[in-house]
Amino acid sequence: MEKDKKNAESPKEEVSEEKAAEEKTAEEKTEEKKTPAEEINPKEEKQKEKKSSDKLEELRKEKDAEIAKIKDQLLRSLAEYDNFRKRSAKEKESAYLFSKTDVLTKLLPVFDNFERAAENEAASFEDYKKGISMIYHQFQEILKNLGVETFGEKGETFDPNLHSAVMHIEDENLGENVIAEVFGKGYRLGDKILRHATVQVAN
Repeated sequence: MEKDKKNAESPKEEVSEEKAAEEKTAEEKTEEKKTPAEEINPKEEKQKEKKSSDKLEELRKEKDAEIAKIKDQLLRSLAEYDNFRKRSAKEKESAYLFSKTDVLTKLLPVFDNFERAAENEAASFEDYKKGISMIYHQFQEILKNLGVETFGEKGETFDPNLHSAVMHIEDENLGENVIAEVFGKGYRLGDKILRHATVQVAN
């Protein structure tokens, strides 16, 4: 009876042992599969690090070259602007000097005539008067050729943009804001007022 019982339990134990052996084999195979992936080869790791370092160094060099290029362009632009500024200032100074030279050259004959009149001690009053009149007309012609215009006449309407009122009077014969007297004519060159006319304004 006991023998039969042992014989009945024996197949179960064999099956259990076989199953345990299969599970162990499966675990060993799993470990075998994991091992190559999990193992780190020091040589390969160094190669990866070197590649990564080389890549970073290459990127750094590219960025340094780009920064140097931008810096060079900026310095060139600054130098060009400085040269332009100096050239513009020089041209402006030259233009101003040329304009003064041109005007003074035209005025020199007027100065010559004044000098001659001053040296002519034997001239009569009428001769002086005639000479001054000629010089005055000569000067007017020069201003006209330079484009200078005069303004400011009695009877004109007062305009603060053109006239400078230094006196006011009440006169029933004149209208409101009418120029009664002109003490100094005004001068303009195009739209530029060289000097406001000095006037007396009525009412």
